Amino acid sequence: MSTDWGDIYKELGARPVINATGSVTMLGGSTPAPEVLEAMDRANGAYVPLMELEERAGEAIAKMVGVPAAYITSGAGSALTLATAACMAGDDDAKIQQLPDTTGMKNEILIQTRQRYWYDRCLELAGAKLVQFGTPDGTTRQDLENAIGPNTAAVHYYAVIQEPDPQALSLEDTIEIAHAKGVPVLVDAAGQIYPLDLFGSYVRMGADFQCTAAKYMSSPQSTGLAFGNADMIRKLALQSFVSYEGRRVRGVGRPQKVDRQEMVGVVAAVRRWMTMNHEERLADTEAKCRNMLAPLQGIPGVDAELIDNIIGHQPYGVTLEVDSTITGISCHDIVDRLKAGDPPIWTRVREGDSGIILHAFGLNDGEDKVVGERIAALLR
Repeated sequence: MSTDWGDIYKELGARPVINATGSVTMLGGSTPAPEVLEAMDRANGAYVPLMELEERAGEAIAKMVGVPAAYITSGAGSALTLATAACMAGDDDAKIQQLPDTTGMKNEILIQTRQRYWYDRCLELAGAKLVQFGTPDGTTRQDLENAIGPNTAAVHYYAVIQEPDPQALSLEDTIEIAHAKGVPVLVDAAGQIYPLDLFGSYVRMGADFQCTAAKYMSSPQSTGLAFGNADMIRKLALQSFVSYEGRRVRGVGRPQKVDRQEMVGVVAAVRRWMTMNHEERLADTEAKCRNMLAPLQGIPGVDAELIDNIIGHQPYGVTLEVDSTITGISCHDIVDRLKAGDPPIWTRVREGDSGIILHAFGLNDGEDKVVGERIAALLR
């Protein structure tokens, strides 16, 4: 690690950390790639009407990804909020300005009980009401057919292909049933960006909208993408901060601002992602994960294994399970002691898990070895 590592944070009295958790919002989410920073720097030299830039940037991204239309948002969560607003208010300016008051509008977003998750809160911010269908044990076609009613504005689907849920209603069935009743389908596919044919695939399957977090492609973490059919993206754009100012129509998206430099950065990030050597990217990530894993092998009471997943935004990783009766330390203790160290190392035991998952997404060169050795020292 360089001697000036994190100095700009230390000057402010904040403690920089080694990020072994991955691409998480609370640690900063991403490190923009050099190509992205260069594009943002070039964009800094002139002003531009942002309604026009949103349109042109969206067209360029849609063409690269192979979807009908795209729009840059303030993260994937913003895309979800704007999409729900679009489903409720459409292109009616009076209704756009009425939100989050949904009186007189269809305002129910259907979601499978099995698919409730931390970020479905973003669907409610424009005034929508979440309505569950199915049970904790599973969802049938009949469950969705019975749930669609006169106030249904959309059906939401949470897509994580790395961990398919055989008891959930499939997206194919969801689209078929919803569209038969004239109801749009929204998909949260924030990290579904690799393999490249997965990127934008849910819109190509027939979903009306999907969101993606641009931070996973080395864009600033405050950026995201909405993909969809042309009509959905047109209506979504009417809810945005640029429409609020450019059209003087007061939509709920006004606080979710994206600056011109970030918009250009997202275009550069998508271009880089669609043309880069992903074999090299994956090989580098695997090597970092093996460097974390190596010092943890052979320690009594420790089960450390390499994750072999390469799908999505966060490939590989290391799983760490610890028998505290042998090691004298639990995984929660390890997490706490790593954070208390110098420099602090952040990782976590995820909700519902018993062990630690280490990821290389946020690690600088050499930090992978530091992480493995620090954990091994605690366990020995």
